[in-house]
Parts: sequence; structure tokens; C-alpha cells
Amino acid sequence: MIAKPAKRIPDIKPKALLARVTEGRTVSSYQRKEVIFAQGDPADVVCYVQKGRVRLSVVSKQGKEAVVGFVNADQFFGEACLAGQQLRMSSATATEESTIIQFPKRAMMRLLHTDAKFSELFTAYLLSRNIQYEEELVDQLFNSSEKRLARILLMLAHFGKEGTKEPVIPKISQEVLAGMVGTTRSRVSHFMNKFRKLGFIHYNGGLLVHSSLLNVVLHD
Repeated sequence: MIAKPAKRIPDIKPKALLARVTEGRTVSSYQRKEVIFAQGDPADVVCYVQKGRVRLSVVSKQGKEAVVGFVNADQFFGEACLAGQQLRMSSATATEESTIIQFPKRAMMRLLHTDAKFSELFTAYLLSRNIQYEEELVDQLFNSSEKRLARILLMLAHFGKEGTKEPVIPKISQEVLAGMVGTTRSRVSHFMNKFRKLGFIHYNGGLLVHSSLLNVVLHD
């Protein structure tokens, strides 16, 4: 089965619209590895990444942690509270110095009901992210660990995103990648070495991902 790159979530930059939400709005700065909210915390705010990147992860009852995904600048997270979620199903942790804007659930609901343009953008964002989740599920069910790793690296490097000149991934551990792929760290290390030898990736302060890595994803 041929796996296609995930559809890019629309670039939503509703700063003018977000500025209208003043009731209870807070802006906070987080350092790398600092927790924004933890699994099981009350779900009463919607978060927006003004700067930085956030990792979403879950921990099972047996204590096993899995990475759900990453949230980049100009993207929302924690919006499940708008659909009635009472407690956080995952933890959100800054992976680099980040600035997060938090909006109370009631204020976001009011904006969604009164501002048609914002509602349209936000709905498009949620639908697009749902498509991404479905593609990731298909990826897990039908594709090899190698293809899943290649797809995740392309996604983290914003492959195909307008304005991205250098596909560089900030520091990310192989343990985290293994959690995202659903395999072991040793398998990730094996594939990363293979990608490097084939010239698909390159280490130079950060991890550079070349477009040729797409061949791994598209190869049947």
C-alpha cells in the first residue's frame, strides 16, 4: 500500500480574531521540557502556540508513555474541551522555548458563535487535523516501521510547507521517535543510520531531511 504524505493543516494565523478574546486570556512562556498541562488535569482552556513547539503524549495504566504528536507555531491544541472533554487525555510539554496563549472554554465558544470567519477557519483546521489522524491510523495498520519513520520525519520537517527553506528538525530523541512510530529505539537507530548512508538525512547541528526521503514513503 502506498502511503501519501499527510495533508498539511491549513496555516491559520488568526491573530486579529484571537485578539478579540480578552476574557480570561493568558499568555505564558515555557522552557524546554516544561509541562503545560498534564494528563488528568481539568480540560477548561484551549491553547494556541504563538511561538515554539509542543509535544503531546499519553501514559498507560502500566506506565508506558507514547507520543501522540507535535503542535507547531500558529496551531491549536487542547480544543477537545469544546466537545465536552472534562479531563485532559494527554500531557502537553514544550520541546523548546515556547509562548502559549490560553483561552477559557466559554470565551472560545462565544467567539465560535459570534465570529463567522473565525468559526470557518477553526472548523477547517479541525477537519484537516482529523484527516491527518485518519492517515496516521492507516499508516500504523498497513505500513512498515521504516515507512512510518520516514513519513514522521517528513512531517516534522514541514516537508512541502510554503516558506520552509531548510527542512531541519530540532533536537528530538530516538526514544521519542520510537514512541511515535510504534517500534523500538534500536529499530529507529537502524533506520536512521540507513537513511543517513543513503543520503536521505544529514546531521549538521540539527537533523536535515532531504526530499529524497519521500522515496521511502512512496515506494511500494
